[in-house]
Amino acid sequence: MKTDSLFYRLFQEWPQLALELLVLPYSGDSYRFVSEEIKQTGFRIDGLFKPTGSNPEQPLIFVEVQYQPDNDFYGRFFTEITLYLYRQKPAKCWLALVIYPNRNTEKAACVEFKPFMSLPQLQRIYLEDYQHQPALTPALSLIQLIACDQQQTIALAQTLTRQCELLGAEVLNFIETVLVYKLPHLSREDIKTMLALNDIELKQTRFYQEIAEEERQEGRQEECLALVKRLLKRRLGIHPELDQALSNLQTMPVEQLEELAEALLSFNQISDLMAWLREQEK
Repeated sequence: MKTDSLFYRLFQEWPQLALELLVLPYSGDSYRFVSEEIKQTGFRIDGLFKPTGSNPEQPLIFVEVQYQPDNDFYGRFFTEITLYLYRQKPAKCWLALVIYPNRNTEKAACVEFKPFMSLPQLQRIYLEDYQHQPALTPALSLIQLIACDQQQTIALAQTLTRQCELLGAEVLNFIETVLVYKLPHLSREDIKTMLALNDIELKQTRFYQEIAEEERQEGRQEECLALVKRLLKRRLGIHPELDQALSNLQTMPVEQLEELAEALLSFNQISDLMAWLREQEK
């Protein structure tokens, strides 16, 4: 599961989540979550919360989601932070937030960076601590949805779906994304049934719209393929080579099929088709 991308999407939509994790007294709309390249270097900070206002007390927040054990993680993380501060000179205090699935994933910093580990600016969150916590805020429940096991995922997704009016329509999109990542065997109908969605609610979600667009493209491809096959048979007649060529068209995208439909008007023999197909492979 691409858990880091789930978190980064979560932080983009709801910056207040990081603030709640760090117990900071600022509103979510006072920060924006960005990826920022460090000047004159090849480094890029993937997760950075930057204050949107002029409050000098609001810190920069560097965020990393670390799901794989990495002996060099802290050396790399603190190097990127200090290089960013040196190059960008933001004139602000800062915090560093690291999110682990559990304590076993975290590896000790190498000796050169051990002094950094005692800094009060470093905050570590372990998702295992959130798996069974009751009475979480609605926003933190989205983090719990990522952290929990498969059986909990279904129950929590159903609970959160009932709160969508309170949290906003984008929550439903996020819930469906998590379900697709964590439970890839589920079909669109399974998700609809599981979350007790009606057709109107389902059609408003990004997941449904993406599936619907895929189905439309598949329908266009089938129609275009059938037309091209009829035109080729009419233009070139029946040949064993043509049957083989037609079977190779099954996976051709609709744009190429449309190009072939135009090109075949100038074909006079089967060799013209074969030459066109070879040209597409280059």
